[in-house]
Amino acid sequence: MTPINDINELRSIQIGILDSIHEFCQREGITYYLSSGTLIGAVRHKGYIPWDDDIDLYMPRESYERFIKSFLCKSGHYRVINPHTEPNYYYTFAKVVDTRTLMVETETPGFEIGVFIDIFPIDYITDDPEERAKVFKRKHQLYKIRRCKISHNNPLYSKAAYFVYKHWPRSIKSLNNEIERLVTGCKKSTSVCNLTESGPSIKGCFPASCIASDVDIEFEGKMYKTMVGYKEYLTMTYGDYMTLPPPEKRVQHSFEAYWL
Repeated sequence: MTPINDINELRSIQIGILDSIHEFCQREGITYYLSSGTLIGAVRHKGYIPWDDDIDLYMPRESYERFIKSFLCKSGHYRVINPHTEPNYYYTFAKVVDTRTLMVETETPGFEIGVFIDIFPIDYITDDPEERAKVFKRKHQLYKIRRCKISHNNPLYSKAAYFVYKHWPRSIKSLNNEIERLVTGCKKSTSVCNLTESGPSIKGCFPASCIASDVDIEFEGKMYKTMVGYKEYLTMTYGDYMTLPPPEKRVQHSFEAYWL
């Protein structure tokens, strides 16, 4: 294997994946949005945040389901993986990986994964604050149990809690199914959220009007798609996203990756 040591080489691989996703979604009428730190980078830097090394996309639930079932790339180098198709898959959302590479992650010992882009579904969430809090509380509990049952390392602060959750009498498949029922169970409302990971917090919810349509946005010299209400989404999720964080918080993630 050949090490991938340069962050620009890693980013180049990710951009190749993004180009393939963009081309496929445009051809098939599937909606996607640059999101999270990737979107901040697009707005503030017209590319990656200088110390960032990943790409995040959101998709409305209907588009997400179509995408994970039908994604194909012309080169054959990329494939989509998700909890329903990969045994002992650590995450609760999909990724598109470059099958020519290996990405070593501390959270997934024993599970090999290529350099990737994260794909998060966006679901409706109740507008009632008390009911929303209940959904998030249950979501966090289910994710903790699932992470402990899959992980060979303790992902929690408590050894006792890890032991209890590790031996909880539930299969990973049943946990996956309950999580999916929980995050897709809300009727159409005025709010949406990324619910398929341990974060974000309730603050990560935003108006459904933000994803009423998509718009073009520049990222690394190319044009991609994001949500029409991206400014409102970023403000609600991150606050003053145009102001750079202090130097001590501009931390680049460490990565270990290889060409196979």
